[in-house]
Amino acid sequence: MTDDPHDEDKNADGGGFDAEDWTRLKPFVGAVATLDDVQARRAIFALGDTDDPRPIAMDLPQPVIWWDDDGEQAAVAVQAETHLGPDGEEMEVLGLILPDGGGAVALMEDVDLVDATDPTWRDLVTSAIDPSAADED
Repeated sequence: MTDDPHDEDKNADGGGFDAEDWTRLKPFVGAVATLDDVQARRAIFALGDTDDPRPIAMDLPQPVIWWDDDGEQAAVAVQAETHLGPDGEEMEVLGLILPDGGGAVALMEDVDLVDATDPTWRDLVTSAIDPSAADED
């Protein structure tokens, strides 16, 4: 779960997922998201103050392992955009849905794209949904 209590409101689907039903998550593709898209729960994020925003052509939804401050977490990318920051550096940004239904924003460099059969991803999904399952290992 992320630190922003509003992140759960940004879930494009309205619910979480497990290792078997993640494909039902609705991706936001073909456009750069606006604040209206986020408020309508079609997109996870909308960035302002950037230049040359473009959607990234990739298959979505996409299982990922996200490396954040708390370690590795399972997630599914449902939004992918590239933006130029104030210094002109390109940022590849992903909108993620977490197993509990929360939303998060991550840089592409902070995730590993994985297949849904990846045992680490599947274990992370299971332990996020049922923390007691992690104790059984």
